[in-house]
Amino acid sequence: MSGTRRTHRTLSPLHTRRKTLLVSAALVGGAMLMTACQDTDTAKDTGAANGSSTATPAAPAGSSAADSDQSADKGADKGSSAKGEGSEDAAGSGADTGNGGREQVGQTCGANDISWSTRSESQAGGYILITAKAKSGITCYLPAALPTVAFGSDGTEAGPAEQSVGQQIKLSGNTTAYAGVNPKTTNEDGGKELDFIIVGIGDEDPNPESLPVDTITVDSPIVTNWHTTPADAVPFD
Repeated sequence: MSGTRRTHRTLSPLHTRRKTLLVSAALVGGAMLMTACQDTDTAKDTGAANGSSTATPAAPAGSSAADSDQSADKGADKGSSAKGEGSEDAAGSGADTGNGGREQVGQTCGANDISWSTRSESQAGGYILITAKAKSGITCYLPAALPTVAFGSDGTEAGPAEQSVGQQIKLSGNTTAYAGVNPKTTNEDGGKELDFIIVGIGDEDPNPESLPVDTITVDSPIVTNWHTTPADAVPFD
């Protein structure tokens, strides 16, 4: 019995090369397929990013559209409030006239804003009539209060000759205000002999005026309010 003979076929070089090319082509094809997939995914991601960039920018951290609206509302409210406060201040300014109304208050007169003069009068036992006019170009107000009138080196002041204070008086141009001073209201002999008085607009007037008068005897002096007519400025005791 003859044994079986195995025949070993030797691959030719051409066959071997073809097989190698097929394997290489398969590898290259797989690599190209993977690259194409990656390019497609990248394009999708890029497109999505570009689409997002055209959207409205996001608000900064901690802020929102509602915050912006609230800021605008606050700005409008602030402007309205400031306007309202200014109008209210303007409407509420001024001095009470005593009949429910208000009178605009301007610059209060100082003694150095006024042209002064004095003269002696015989009525009511004798008194000094003080006249006051604003200097040229000045408009000011005499307050509804007694003028301050002092006598001598000790600064004796005149007391009120009336039960209540008068009205505020606006001095401007030829407008004149009057006040009457009675230097002696006692019946006893004696007193200080003086030939000048010191007049100020209130106790805090920094520039009171010294006004010459005839020689007078001073004892418990009194002074009227400011008036717009001389007849109302007679200091009756």
